[in-house]
Amino acid sequence: MAEHIDANRLHLDLRYRFDYLSKFLNFTSDDIAMLNTFAPLVFPLIPVISDTVYRKLFSFDITKQYFLIRNEGFEGFVSKKQCGITLDSAQMELRKDMLSMYLKRVLTQCDWNDTFLQYLSQVGKMHTNQAGSSSINVDYIHINALLGYLEHLLIDVLCNTDAMDEKTKRGISTAVNKFFWIQNDFFTMHYLRSIKDNTTSRKSSRTNKTTKCCWM
Repeated sequence: MAEHIDANRLHLDLRYRFDYLSKFLNFTSDDIAMLNTFAPLVFPLIPVISDTVYRKLFSFDITKQYFLIRNEGFEGFVSKKQCGITLDSAQMELRKDMLSMYLKRVLTQCDWNDTFLQYLSQVGKMHTNQAGSSSINVDYIHINALLGYLEHLLIDVLCNTDAMDEKTKRGISTAVNKFFWIQNDFFTMHYLRSIKDNTTSRKSSRTNKTTKCCWM
């Protein structure tokens, strides 16, 4: 008999949504352990990975433009008219730091409790106007490409190490892949809500100043 899944609850209960995704993808505590095992290998390379990600984003005008848009609450903002923003600009260093902290937290998290799930959800929400700002609302196509590129960088690190046996490498590779599908869903969830709640989101944009914590 097929297991019953409450469609409405999937959209209202983050833990319930995660549990469903985990069952479907067979994402288990073993996968979390594999991510933890990967952490010592990745940590020394995180500054390079973060810098590589933003170099990629700067290599296309359509993604670079998001960093020229005013970032509410950020004192070091470089205006679009100046167009002088570089990878070493203050707000870019902030974003690199945010991405670095994200990677470290994901790879070291042992207990995927509700607080951590809310964090993964918030990462997705921050890139839409649902977070309370119409100034940062990144088109989903770029988010999808970014997550795919970030996964590629991590897998590349894994493939180029001799410090692990092939069985461990396969386990880590599978865990990383499953994780990014879960994270991608948490982004998609908010983008779909953003489409439905676009008008409401615009009204609240004047009061919320938290968008400086997003990646793009």
